[in-house]
Amino acid sequence: MGWRKLAAVAMVAVGVAAWGFMAALAEPSVGPDAKKEGTGGTAPTKWAPAVEPKPLSAQVQKGLDFLAKSQLQSGAWGQGEESAQMGGGVQLKDTPSVADTCICTLALIRAGSTPKSGPHAAIIRKALEFLCSEVEESDSPSLFITKTRGTRVQGKLGQYVDTFMAAQVLAEVKDQMPDAASRKRLMAALDKVMDKIEKNQKSDGTWASDGWAPTLSQAMAAKALNRAAQAGVDVSETVRGKTEKYAQRQFDGRSGKFSAEGSAGVQLYSGAASLGALQDSANTNDAKRADLRDKAANAPTAAERKGAADLLVRFDENEKALKQAKQAIVKNLEDERFIQGFGSNGGEEFLSYMNIGESLVVKGGEEWKKWDEKITANLNRVQNAEGSWSGHHCITGRTFCTAAALLVLTVDRAPVPVAAKIRKQ
Repeated sequence: MGWRKLAAVAMVAVGVAAWGFMAALAEPSVGPDAKKEGTGGTAPTKWAPAVEPKPLSAQVQKGLDFLAKSQLQSGAWGQGEESAQMGGGVQLKDTPSVADTCICTLALIRAGSTPKSGPHAAIIRKALEFLCSEVEESDSPSLFITKTRGTRVQGKLGQYVDTFMAAQVLAEVKDQMPDAASRKRLMAALDKVMDKIEKNQKSDGTWASDGWAPTLSQAMAAKALNRAAQAGVDVSETVRGKTEKYAQRQFDGRSGKFSAEGSAGVQLYSGAASLGALQDSANTNDAKRADLRDKAANAPTAAERKGAADLLVRFDENEKALKQAKQAIVKNLEDERFIQGFGSNGGEEFLSYMNIGESLVVKGGEEWKKWDEKITANLNRVQNAEGSWSGHHCITGRTFCTAAALLVLTVDRAPVPVAAKIRKQ
């Protein structure tokens, strides 16, 4: 598995962070160490943000500074200060947490740094060393990658959320490591995590139903599978297909409602999770379509032609479901009760906003601009003086909430496999 080196994409950028972001844009491809799986492999894919990113705001810079100062000596992050009314959490405040480390690392990457360059390069390298060590110490059969139990994020999103988030981080940086040794180590960790995810998927496309709102963890699993596939990792199409079907089942096109399953009855969570999973699948599918069309028409055997044609049918079904789900979400964005989720800010809300933003930004246009302006104003308003964000229910740790809020504010920098030019904001 491997990526080509990055070709810089011209864009408006300011400061060192913006320079790092330009350097991070990639044109990954399947390298000589990639596994093979027929139509399951990923063709070379150009990567870029879907829209021309905004310069990093002062609020984002303050949030990044907060995260940088909060990293533990191990390279990890703990869940940090918890809301007093939640109770507990003190014993894990500074305990290394994989999920918290992953989301902080992603936030720093979105802001423009890589393991090789940018103002937070050294911090990211330390975080990746911690993640690799956790994966290396884990067993092979189970879905666990960490021995740490009882974190706030695990309790709310599910016990395997660490695994899904680690897979996404490792996939996104797999060709950005500073040397051959660190790249080899990271690739081994990514292979191990992806094997765990693939072989532990249930027949219905899920992995677990524990936690308060596991639908968000399911969306993170879908994101991990698709980011890996987009990066040239050979992801099983059977596994991806079951994940797509599950996301489709969470939306009823006739009623325009999303399933309450695994969402604590909160439509924001289930809607954003379903939409995010469908969009991440669509991003991967779009990168595969041209190659599959050619195979469906010209492959040497009938079996190969049928296999390619069947995948194209599946891709079309996902696209139809995505369009319907997106229409329902856009309609709900006018409802303040929907946006408020459980009724107050929490890590679940911030994750949901990220999923919605990462879907709307792909198409861009007025719907995206209206959402981005609204959610940016809301998050800027509730930022704490020292640069962090707090949660008031469930996932309340300042570490997770700050990183998730930053991912919402920098969603216009999320990597998307695109063929067209980057659109203006």
